[in-house]
This record gives sequence, C-alpha cells and structure tokens, in this order.
Amino acid sequence: MRLSALLIGTMALGFGPALAQDAPKPDPSHITFTLPKDIQWKRGEGMDQAVIFGDPGKPGLYGLLIRWKAGHFSRPHFHNTDRYVHVISGTWWVSSSDVYDPAKTYPMPAGSVVTDLANQVHYDGAKDTDALLELVGMGPVKTTPAEKK
Repeated sequence: MRLSALLIGTMALGFGPALAQDAPKPDPSHITFTLPKDIQWKRGEGMDQAVIFGDPGKPGLYGLLIRWKAGHFSRPHFHNTDRYVHVISGTWWVSSSDVYDPAKTYPMPAGSVVTDLANQVHYDGAKDTDALLELVGMGPVKTTPAEKK
C-alpha cells in the first residue's frame, strides 16, 4: 500500500508541470504576474536593477530586484527612508562605516532580512559571487553620498 502511494505521488510530481501548462492563465483583473524571462532589467557595470512594482522616485510603496555582480560595491551613502531587503541568493556584504573598505564588510547569506535605516550610513555589494536582493521601500527615496576620505 505504501509503495503504491509512493509510486502515485512520484508519478503526480512528474506530470505536475505538464498539467500546469494546460491550466488557464490567471485573469489579469484578479492576479497580475511577470515571469522571470519578462522582468525588465536595467543593466549596469556593477549592479543590475529591475523595478518590480511602484516607482522609487515617486510617493508610495516600491519594490526592486537588485543583482550585485561579484567584486562590486557601492560607496558609503544613506537614504532618506527605511529600505527593507531580503537576500534571495548569494551573499550580500554590508558595512555601516563611512570609510570604504570592502574587506571589512559583514556577510548576509541568502535568506537574510536586513533594514537599511533612514539617514544611517552604509555601503554594500558582492565579493566572490553575485548576490540577488529584493528591496522594498517608500518613495520618493533620495540617496546621499557620505564617504569620509
């Protein structure tokens, strides 16, 4: 009996993706979505960014995906509003110093939840591997450089 249940369960897992392809797309007046292949990334030298909802330059809630490329960091800065970060993959490295030194950053592995507090200096980036973040905040957000030389 247990073997039958296991075989049925295994077969169901194998047919799951095929069955999902036959399912109707959700009604966009009920559920909106963007598939990974359709996310509009703004590519940069050290970081890629995609706005997934809202607009960080306008009043209201916004969400971003940020992909820090390995070996790239921001410089010390602060924002005028709190920003909430979930590390989706990789390791994100952060510092609360106003002196730039990537060797003195602290690791935030995948699954970490971080809050960049308003008007508090920090910098961040990725060391050996890319790091993918989801960031949520309230706009308009203003970023101010804060590096001590």
